[in-house]
Amino acid sequence: MANEVVRHGTRKDRGMGMRPSRATEPSGAEAKEDVWLQTITVSYDYPVYFTADVFAPANPDLAAAIARKEPARRHRLLLVVEGNVAEAWPALLRDAERYADFHRDRLELVAVHILPGGGEALKNDPAVPGRVREWVNRYGIDRQSCVVCVGGGALQDAVGYAAATAHRGVRLVRIPTTTLSQNDSAVGVKNGVNAFGKKNFVGTFAPPFAVINDIRLLDTLGERDRRAGLSEAVKVALIRDPAFFRWLAEHADDLRAFRPGATAYMVRRSAEIHLEHIATSGDPFEFGSTRPLDFGHWAAHKLESLTRSRLRHGEAVAIGIALDTVYSARQGFLSEADRDGALELLERLGLRLWDEALDRPELLDGLAEFREHLGGELTVTLLRGIGDGFEAHDIDESAMRQSIEWLRHRDVSR
Repeated sequence: MANEVVRHGTRKDRGMGMRPSRATEPSGAEAKEDVWLQTITVSYDYPVYFTADVFAPANPDLAAAIARKEPARRHRLLLVVEGNVAEAWPALLRDAERYADFHRDRLELVAVHILPGGGEALKNDPAVPGRVREWVNRYGIDRQSCVVCVGGGALQDAVGYAAATAHRGVRLVRIPTTTLSQNDSAVGVKNGVNAFGKKNFVGTFAPPFAVINDIRLLDTLGERDRRAGLSEAVKVALIRDPAFFRWLAEHADDLRAFRPGATAYMVRRSAEIHLEHIATSGDPFEFGSTRPLDFGHWAAHKLESLTRSRLRHGEAVAIGIALDTVYSARQGFLSEADRDGALELLERLGLRLWDEALDRPELLDGLAEFREHLGGELTVTLLRGIGDGFEAHDIDESAMRQSIEWLRHRDVSR
Protein backbone atom coordinates (compact mmCIF):
# COMPACT_ATOMS: atom_id res chain seq x y z
CA MET A 1 0.00 0.00 0.00
CA ALA A 2 1.37 3.41 -0.92
CA ASN A 3 2.61 5.72 1.78
CA GLU A 4 0.37 8.75 2.20
CA VAL A 5 1.37 12.14 3.50
CA VAL A 6 -1.08 14.96 4.14
CA ARG A 7 0.41 18.43 3.93
CA HIS A 8 -1.49 21.74 4.00
CA GLY A 9 -4.75 19.95 3.40
CA THR A 10 -3.59 18.49 0.04
CA ARG A 11 -2.77 14.81 -0.35
CA LYS A 12 0.62 13.75 -1.64
CA ASP A 13 0.59 10.07 -2.60
CA ARG A 14 4.19 8.95 -3.19
CA GLY A 15 3.12 5.69 -4.76
CA MET A 16 1.14 7.52 -7.45
CA GLY A 17 3.68 10.27 -7.98
CA MET A 18 1.12 12.99 -7.21
CA ARG A 19 2.32 16.45 -6.23
CA PRO A 20 0.40 19.10 -4.33
CA SER A 21 -0.37 22.38 -6.06
CA ARG A 22 2.07 25.27 -5.72
CA ALA A 23 -0.50 26.99 -3.46
CA THR A 24 0.26 24.39 -0.80
CA GLU A 25 4.04 24.47 -1.16
CA PRO A 26 4.93 28.14 -1.57
CA SER A 27 8.53 29.24 -1.57
CA GLY A 28 10.49 32.46 -1.61
CA ALA A 29 8.62 35.62 -2.59
CA GLU A 30 5.52 33.56 -3.40
CA ALA A 31 5.19 32.28 0.18
CA LYS A 32 1.92 33.23 1.82
CA GLU A 33 0.34 32.46 5.17
CA ASP A 34 -1.61 29.23 4.91
CA VAL A 35 -4.66 29.62 7.13
CA TRP A 36 -8.32 28.78 6.98
CA LEU A 37 -10.47 31.21 8.97
CA GLN A 38 -13.48 29.29 10.18
CA THR A 39 -16.55 31.43 10.85
CA ILE A 40 -19.54 29.93 12.61
CA THR A 41 -22.77 31.70 13.46
CA VAL A 42 -25.10 29.86 15.80
CA SER A 43 -28.54 31.17 16.67
CA TYR A 44 -29.88 30.38 20.14
CA ASP A 45 -33.40 30.79 21.41
CA TYR A 46 -35.01 29.87 24.69
CA PRO A 47 -38.35 30.87 26.19
CA VAL A 48 -38.63 32.44 29.62
CA TYR A 49 -42.06 31.83 31.13
CA PHE A 50 -43.56 34.00 33.87
CA THR A 51 -46.18 31.87 35.53
CA ALA A 52 -47.54 30.46 38.79
CA ASP A 53 -48.03 26.90 40.06
CA VAL A 54 -45.72 25.29 37.53
CA PHE A 55 -46.64 21.75 38.61
CA ALA A 56 -50.40 22.29 38.56
CA PRO A 57 -51.64 19.75 35.98
CA ALA A 58 -53.62 22.40 34.10
CA ASN A 59 -50.53 24.61 33.69
CA PRO A 60 -49.13 23.78 30.22
CA ASP A 61 -45.86 25.69 30.51
CA LEU A 62 -43.43 22.98 31.61
CA ALA A 63 -44.74 20.40 29.14
CA ALA A 64 -44.72 22.98 26.35
CA ALA A 65 -41.18 24.06 27.20
CA ILE A 66 -39.81 20.52 27.15
CA ALA A 67 -41.64 19.49 23.97
CA ARG A 68 -41.18 22.71 22.03
CA LYS A 69 -38.64 21.36 19.52
CA GLU A 70 -40.26 17.95 18.94
CA PRO A 71 -43.94 18.34 19.90
CA ALA A 72 -45.01 15.01 18.42
CA ARG A 73 -42.99 12.71 20.66
CA ARG A 74 -42.53 11.80 24.31
CA HIS A 75 -39.62 13.33 26.21
CA ARG A 76 -37.62 11.87 29.10
CA LEU A 77 -36.72 14.11 32.00
CA LEU A 78 -34.57 13.92 35.11
CA LEU A 79 -35.72 16.19 37.95
CA VAL A 80 -33.04 17.59 40.29
CA VAL A 81 -34.32 19.48 43.34
CA GLU A 82 -32.56 21.60 45.95
CA GLY A 83 -32.90 20.13 49.42
CA ASN A 84 -33.97 23.40 51.01
CA VAL A 85 -36.78 23.74 48.48
CA ALA A 86 -37.94 20.18 49.04
CA GLU A 87 -38.11 20.86 52.79
CA ALA A 88 -40.07 24.07 52.30
CA TRP A 89 -42.45 22.45 49.78
CA PRO A 90 -43.18 18.95 51.12
CA ALA A 91 -45.65 18.18 48.32
CA LEU A 92 -43.19 19.04 45.56
CA LEU A 93 -42.24 15.50 44.57
CA ARG A 94 -45.85 14.33 44.60
CA ASP A 95 -46.90 17.35 42.55
CA ALA A 96 -44.13 16.75 40.00
CA GLU A 97 -45.09 13.09 39.61
CA ARG A 98 -48.76 13.99 39.16
CA TYR A 99 -47.84 16.60 36.58
CA ALA A 100 -45.77 14.13 34.58
CA ASP A 101 -48.57 11.57 34.74
CA PHE A 102 -51.14 14.12 33.57
CA HIS A 103 -48.89 15.00 30.61
CA ARG A 104 -47.70 11.42 30.04
CA ASP A 105 -48.31 11.68 26.30
CA ARG A 106 -45.38 14.14 26.18
CA LEU A 107 -43.39 13.53 29.38
CA GLU A 108 -41.66 10.60 31.03
CA LEU A 109 -40.28 11.41 34.47
CA VAL A 110 -37.47 8.88 34.81
CA ALA A 111 -36.17 9.91 38.25
CA VAL A 112 -36.21 12.59 40.93
CA HIS A 113 -33.09 13.37 42.96
CA ILE A 114 -32.67 15.82 45.82
CA LEU A 115 -29.33 17.51 46.48
CA PRO A 116 -29.19 18.23 50.22
CA GLY A 117 -28.92 21.79 51.48
CA GLY A 118 -28.69 24.76 49.19
CA GLY A 119 -26.92 28.01 48.56
CA GLU A 120 -23.24 28.50 47.83
CA ALA A 121 -22.29 25.23 49.54
CA LEU A 122 -23.56 23.44 46.43
CA LYS A 123 -21.11 25.38 44.26
CA ASN A 124 -18.26 24.81 46.70
CA ASP A 125 -18.71 21.03 46.67
CA PRO A 126 -16.76 19.57 43.72
CA ALA A 127 -18.74 16.33 43.97
CA VAL A 128 -22.07 17.91 42.99
CA PRO A 129 -21.54 18.13 39.20
CA GLY A 130 -20.18 14.59 39.18
CA ARG A 131 -23.25 13.27 40.95
CA VAL A 132 -25.53 14.91 38.41
CA ARG A 133 -23.51 13.51 35.51
CA GLU A 134 -23.68 10.06 37.13
CA TRP A 135 -27.48 10.33 37.18
CA VAL A 136 -27.50 11.42 33.54
CA ASN A 137 -25.50 8.30 32.72
CA ARG A 138 -27.53 5.98 34.96
CA TYR A 139 -30.88 6.91 33.45
CA GLY A 140 -29.74 7.22 29.85
CA ILE A 141 -30.46 10.94 29.60
CA ASP A 142 -29.40 11.93 26.09
CA ARG A 143 -28.98 15.22 24.26
CA GLN A 144 -32.69 15.40 23.46
CA SER A 145 -33.76 14.51 27.00
CA CYS A 146 -34.02 17.18 29.71
CA VAL A 147 -32.55 17.84 33.10
CA VAL A 148 -35.10 19.92 35.00
CA CYS A 149 -33.53 21.84 37.87
CA VAL A 150 -35.67 23.23 40.70
CA GLY A 151 -33.71 25.45 43.06
CA GLY A 152 -31.87 28.70 43.62
CA GLY A 153 -29.07 30.27 41.65
CA ALA A 154 -26.28 28.19 43.16
CA LEU A 155 -28.01 24.92 42.29
CA GLN A 156 -28.82 26.22 38.81
CA ASP A 157 -25.14 27.03 38.29
CA ALA A 158 -23.87 23.66 39.51
CA VAL A 159 -26.48 21.52 37.74
CA GLY A 160 -26.16 23.69 34.63
CA TYR A 161 -22.44 23.01 34.54
CA ALA A 162 -23.06 19.27 34.87
CA ALA A 163 -25.69 19.31 32.11
CA ALA A 164 -23.48 21.36 29.79
CA THR A 165 -20.61 18.89 30.13
CA ALA A 166 -22.58 15.63 29.95
CA HIS A 167 -22.71 14.44 26.33
CA ARG A 168 -21.26 17.90 25.50
CA GLY A 169 -24.62 19.39 26.37
CA VAL A 170 -27.88 17.98 27.69
CA ARG A 171 -30.96 20.17 27.56
CA LEU A 172 -31.50 22.10 30.79
CA VAL A 173 -34.84 23.49 31.93
CA ARG A 174 -34.41 25.87 34.84
CA ILE A 175 -37.13 26.39 37.43
CA PRO A 176 -35.50 28.98 39.71
CA THR A 177 -36.85 29.40 43.22
CA THR A 178 -35.16 32.54 44.57
CA THR A 179 -35.61 36.23 43.88
CA LEU A 180 -32.06 36.51 42.60
CA SER A 181 -32.22 33.51 40.30
CA GLN A 182 -35.58 34.54 38.83
CA ASN A 183 -34.62 38.16 38.19
CA ASP A 184 -31.00 37.59 37.17
CA SER A 185 -28.84 34.49 37.12
CA ALA A 186 -31.20 31.77 35.89
CA VAL A 187 -32.37 33.71 32.83
CA GLY A 188 -28.80 34.07 31.57
CA VAL A 189 -26.38 31.81 29.71
CA LYS A 190 -23.74 31.10 32.37
CA ASN A 191 -23.11 28.24 34.73
CA GLY A 192 -20.22 27.33 36.99
CA VAL A 193 -18.84 26.19 40.31
CA ASN A 194 -16.24 27.61 42.66
CA ALA A 195 -12.65 26.37 42.90
CA PHE A 196 -9.35 27.53 44.40
CA GLY A 197 -11.26 29.97 46.59
CA LYS A 198 -12.50 31.82 43.50
CA LYS A 199 -16.06 32.38 42.38
CA ASN A 200 -17.15 30.57 39.21
CA PHE A 201 -13.61 29.44 38.40
CA VAL A 202 -14.94 26.37 36.58
CA GLY A 203 -17.87 26.70 34.22
CA THR A 204 -19.20 27.19 30.72
CA PHE A 205 -21.49 29.39 28.68
CA ALA A 206 -24.51 27.29 27.76
CA PRO A 207 -27.97 28.76 27.14
CA PRO A 208 -30.76 26.88 28.93
CA PHE A 209 -33.40 25.07 26.90
CA ALA A 210 -36.08 27.00 28.79
CA VAL A 211 -36.62 28.96 32.00
CA ILE A 212 -39.83 28.88 34.01
CA ASN A 213 -40.20 31.64 36.60
CA ASP A 214 -42.95 30.55 38.99
CA ILE A 215 -43.65 33.50 41.27
CA ARG A 216 -45.26 31.22 43.87
CA LEU A 217 -41.94 29.48 44.41
CA LEU A 218 -40.68 32.59 46.16
CA ASP A 219 -43.00 31.58 49.00
CA THR A 220 -40.49 28.83 49.83
CA LEU A 221 -37.94 31.47 50.84
CA GLY A 222 -37.17 33.00 54.18
CA GLU A 223 -37.18 36.78 54.46
CA ARG A 224 -33.40 37.07 54.16
CA ASP A 225 -33.22 35.23 50.84
CA ARG A 226 -36.19 37.08 49.38
CA ARG A 227 -34.62 40.39 50.26
CA ALA A 228 -31.09 39.55 49.07
CA GLY A 229 -32.18 39.18 45.45
CA LEU A 230 -33.51 42.74 45.31
CA SER A 231 -29.94 44.00 44.89
CA GLU A 232 -29.76 42.62 41.34
CA ALA A 233 -32.84 44.63 40.37
CA VAL A 234 -31.22 47.79 41.73
CA LYS A 235 -28.05 46.90 39.82
CA VAL A 236 -29.66 46.72 36.38
CA ALA A 237 -31.72 49.83 37.06
CA LEU A 238 -28.60 51.80 38.02
CA ILE A 239 -26.64 50.84 34.92
CA ARG A 240 -29.39 50.72 32.27
CA ASP A 241 -32.88 51.93 33.19
CA PRO A 242 -33.58 55.15 35.12
CA ALA A 243 -37.35 54.63 34.80
CA PHE A 244 -37.06 51.24 36.50
CA PHE A 245 -34.94 52.83 39.23
CA ARG A 246 -37.68 55.39 39.87
CA TRP A 247 -40.25 52.58 39.99
CA LEU A 248 -38.14 50.67 42.52
CA ALA A 249 -37.86 53.78 44.69
CA GLU A 250 -41.61 54.39 44.52
CA HIS A 251 -42.39 50.77 45.45
CA ALA A 252 -39.57 50.10 47.91
CA ASP A 253 -41.93 49.58 50.83
CA ASP A 254 -44.06 47.12 48.84
CA LEU A 255 -40.96 45.23 47.73
CA ARG A 256 -39.54 45.04 51.24
CA ALA A 257 -42.90 43.64 52.39
CA PHE A 258 -42.85 41.16 49.44
CA ARG A 259 -46.27 42.24 48.20
CA PRO A 260 -47.08 39.93 45.27
CA GLY A 261 -47.88 42.51 42.60
CA ALA A 262 -44.75 44.57 43.17
CA THR A 263 -42.57 41.48 43.48
CA ALA A 264 -43.90 40.00 40.23
CA TYR A 265 -43.24 43.21 38.28
CA MET A 266 -39.77 43.59 39.79
CA VAL A 267 -38.83 40.03 38.80
CA ARG A 268 -40.16 40.40 35.28
CA ARG A 269 -38.66 43.82 34.52
CA SER A 270 -35.28 42.90 35.96
CA ALA A 271 -35.23 39.65 33.99
CA GLU A 272 -36.23 41.52 30.82
CA ILE A 273 -33.34 43.98 31.18
CA HIS A 274 -30.88 41.13 31.67
CA LEU A 275 -32.30 39.28 28.65
CA GLU A 276 -32.21 42.42 26.48
CA HIS A 277 -28.55 42.95 27.32
CA ILE A 278 -27.62 39.34 26.53
CA ALA A 279 -29.46 39.52 23.20
CA THR A 280 -28.20 42.94 22.07
CA SER A 281 -24.73 43.38 23.58
CA GLY A 282 -23.00 41.59 20.72
CA ASP A 283 -21.02 39.53 23.23
CA PRO A 284 -23.37 37.09 24.98
CA PHE A 285 -20.54 34.68 25.80
CA GLU A 286 -18.25 37.45 27.05
CA PHE A 287 -15.29 36.99 24.76
CA GLY A 288 -14.41 40.65 25.35
CA SER A 289 -13.44 42.40 28.56
CA THR A 290 -16.63 44.28 29.41
CA ARG A 291 -19.33 43.00 31.73
CA PRO A 292 -21.74 45.78 32.65
CA LEU A 293 -24.12 43.29 34.26
CA ASP A 294 -21.36 42.59 36.80
CA PHE A 295 -21.59 46.09 38.30
CA GLY A 296 -20.49 45.79 41.93
CA HIS A 297 -19.43 42.18 41.47
CA TRP A 298 -15.64 42.42 41.73
CA ALA A 299 -16.06 43.28 45.41
CA ALA A 300 -19.11 41.05 45.87
CA HIS A 301 -17.30 37.93 44.70
CA LYS A 302 -14.34 38.66 46.96
CA LEU A 303 -16.62 39.35 49.93
CA GLU A 304 -18.33 36.00 49.45
CA SER A 305 -14.95 34.30 49.50
CA LEU A 306 -13.63 36.27 52.48
CA THR A 307 -16.76 35.57 54.53
CA ARG A 308 -16.86 31.91 53.47
CA SER A 309 -20.35 32.52 52.09
CA ARG A 310 -21.62 34.00 55.35
CA LEU A 311 -22.90 36.76 53.09
CA ARG A 312 -25.49 35.70 50.56
CA HIS A 313 -24.58 36.58 46.97
CA GLY A 314 -27.27 39.26 46.83
CA GLU A 315 -26.10 40.75 50.13
CA ALA A 316 -22.53 40.92 48.85
CA VAL A 317 -23.75 42.48 45.60
CA ALA A 318 -25.55 45.22 47.55
CA ILE A 319 -22.29 46.09 49.33
CA GLY A 320 -20.36 45.93 46.05
CA ILE A 321 -22.87 48.24 44.37
CA ALA A 322 -22.59 50.67 47.27
CA LEU A 323 -18.79 50.65 47.10
CA ASP A 324 -18.57 51.26 43.36
CA THR A 325 -21.29 53.92 43.59
CA VAL A 326 -19.36 55.78 46.30
CA TYR A 327 -16.16 55.43 44.27
CA SER A 328 -17.93 56.81 41.18
CA ALA A 329 -18.93 59.90 43.15
CA ARG A 330 -15.52 60.29 44.79
CA GLN A 331 -13.86 60.30 41.37
CA GLY A 332 -16.24 62.97 40.10
CA PHE A 333 -18.24 60.81 37.70
CA LEU A 334 -21.47 60.72 39.72
CA SER A 335 -23.29 63.46 41.61
CA GLU A 336 -23.63 63.20 45.37
CA ALA A 337 -27.42 63.37 44.97
CA ASP A 338 -27.44 60.30 42.71
CA ARG A 339 -24.99 58.52 45.02
CA ASP A 340 -27.24 59.13 48.00
CA GLY A 341 -30.34 58.10 46.06
CA ALA A 342 -28.78 54.76 45.14
CA LEU A 343 -27.58 54.02 48.68
CA GLU A 344 -30.88 55.02 50.24
CA LEU A 345 -32.84 52.75 47.90
CA LEU A 346 -30.69 49.75 48.82
CA GLU A 347 -31.21 50.47 52.51
CA ARG A 348 -34.96 51.01 52.12
CA LEU A 349 -35.10 47.52 50.61
CA GLY A 350 -33.52 46.16 53.78
CA LEU A 351 -29.99 45.65 52.46
CA ARG A 352 -26.94 46.48 54.57
CA LEU A 353 -24.12 48.41 52.93
CA TRP A 354 -21.30 47.46 55.28
CA ASP A 355 -19.60 44.29 56.41
CA GLU A 356 -16.46 43.90 58.49
CA ALA A 357 -14.86 41.98 55.61
CA LEU A 358 -14.57 45.29 53.75
CA ASP A 359 -11.73 46.08 56.16
CA ARG A 360 -9.70 43.08 55.02
CA PRO A 361 -6.64 44.12 52.98
CA GLU A 362 -7.26 41.14 50.68
CA LEU A 363 -10.47 42.76 49.43
CA LEU A 364 -8.62 44.74 46.77
CA ASP A 365 -7.14 41.50 45.47
CA GLY A 366 -10.62 41.08 44.04
CA LEU A 367 -9.74 43.60 41.33
CA ALA A 368 -6.89 41.43 40.01
CA GLU A 369 -9.01 38.29 40.30
CA PHE A 370 -11.83 40.01 38.43
CA ARG A 371 -9.45 41.02 35.64
CA GLU A 372 -8.13 37.47 35.43
CA HIS A 373 -11.67 36.10 35.22
CA LEU A 374 -12.58 38.60 32.50
CA GLY A 375 -9.38 38.27 30.52
CA GLY A 376 -7.65 41.22 28.88
CA GLU A 377 -7.49 44.54 30.67
CA LEU A 378 -9.29 45.32 33.90
CA THR A 379 -12.81 46.54 33.20
CA VAL A 380 -15.06 47.74 36.02
CA THR A 381 -18.49 49.28 35.52
CA LEU A 382 -18.98 52.66 37.19
CA LEU A 383 -21.78 55.24 37.10
CA ARG A 384 -22.16 58.67 35.50
CA GLY A 385 -25.78 58.90 36.57
CA ILE A 386 -28.82 56.82 37.40
CA GLY A 387 -29.23 54.44 34.47
CA ASP A 388 -25.90 55.53 32.95
CA GLY A 389 -23.17 52.97 33.50
CA PHE A 390 -19.79 53.09 31.77
CA GLU A 391 -16.63 50.97 31.66
CA ALA A 392 -13.48 52.08 33.48
CA HIS A 393 -10.09 50.43 33.02
CA ASP A 394 -8.07 52.15 35.74
CA ILE A 395 -9.04 51.96 39.39
CA ASP A 396 -7.28 54.16 41.94
CA GLU A 397 -6.80 51.80 44.87
CA SER A 398 -6.17 54.66 47.28
CA ALA A 399 -9.48 56.24 46.30
CA MET A 400 -11.16 52.85 46.62
CA ARG A 401 -9.82 52.53 50.18
CA GLN A 402 -11.15 56.00 50.92
CA SER A 403 -14.53 54.88 49.55
CA ILE A 404 -14.47 51.91 51.92
CA GLU A 405 -13.69 54.24 54.81
CA TRP A 406 -16.56 56.51 53.76
CA LEU A 407 -18.97 53.57 53.87
CA ARG A 408 -17.66 52.59 57.32
CA HIS A 409 -18.29 56.06 58.74
CA ARG A 410 -21.72 56.14 57.14
CA ASP A 411 -22.61 52.81 58.71
CA VAL A 412 -21.39 53.85 62.17
CA SER A 413 -23.29 57.12 62.04
CA ARG A 414 -26.63 55.53 61.17
